[in-house]
Amino acid sequence: MKKIRWGILGTGTIAHKFASDLKFVENAELVAVGSRSLENAKIFAEEFNIQLSFGSYEELAKCDEIDIVSIATPNNLHHPNTLLCLNNGKAVLCEKPLALNEKQVLEMINLAHQKNLFLMDALWTKFLPHYRKMIEIVKSGSLGNIKVVLANFGFQANAEPNSRLLNPALGGGSLVDIGIYNIFTTLDILGEPDEINVNINSTEQGIDEQCAVIFKYNNGAMASLFSSISANLGTEVEISGTLVRLKLTTPFYDSTSVLEYYLDGKKTVIETEKEEGLGYQYEARHATNCLLNGMTESTVVPHADSILLMQTLDKIRSLAEIVFPDEEHF
Repeated sequence: MKKIRWGILGTGTIAHKFASDLKFVENAELVAVGSRSLENAKIFAEEFNIQLSFGSYEELAKCDEIDIVSIATPNNLHHPNTLLCLNNGKAVLCEKPLALNEKQVLEMINLAHQKNLFLMDALWTKFLPHYRKMIEIVKSGSLGNIKVVLANFGFQANAEPNSRLLNPALGGGSLVDIGIYNIFTTLDILGEPDEINVNINSTEQGIDEQCAVIFKYNNGAMASLFSSISANLGTEVEISGTLVRLKLTTPFYDSTSVLEYYLDGKKTVIETEKEEGLGYQYEARHATNCLLNGMTESTVVPHADSILLMQTLDKIRSLAEIVFPDEEHF
């Protein structure tokens, strides 16, 4: 079977994790890496035995030896980097957040449609076995009527004032960087909220250091979602129905999380498969198979879900008055 040839745009932490897991994907090979520094690209290429290394994003996007690009650059570059790759005929798997606002996301999706190219929001957690099992249980109705979702994601960043996490020009802040996990998980469980309430603690730079979000639903369900880059949180998800409580243990977003099922006060651990690696191979495998099957859109993260996620983030930012540089207010 044909092998899908991957390129990676960026050489940071996520790029390293993705590259290390791509070796576990059948019918995929990593053939190129691009960075704004040729030296960094060569170091990365040597570490992962990659054939081609480029000192600019443009050179990678124009390379005829690759089919799809994994974009692992800072948040503010996801939109222009994706457009660059699509305009050069490359499919794209773009790290979250897909962009900084709905306008950018729609431009990216529309261009992918025009070019008939695959584009996917790299929400890697959605492909992990424990998360897929959670979705299966929720959809089965065995929890009863879901009344409450609690989701927390937080850590002490100890970041320098000009670091990516604290820099609004780079799309920093707790909400779009880690709070997004709380948001898409709740959307998967309860759907689009009927009402949103938000409180934040802002930094001097103008980003949210901590963000508390409440979703309310007309059916009586509520969700409490908290993100922080200044405190170590449990980083768990609890889903409470009228019959059963389900818990995704810390850290709920990665492959080490465990599903716990609580019925009448008794805990049962739900076993799911565990593969070698960090867990990025699941989304990479899915994207590879989508390309092999001629698909331009994921069935797990369809474009409609990416649009809803960004619309929800936009609403939250509007309520919290979080605006990135060079961005019109909502």
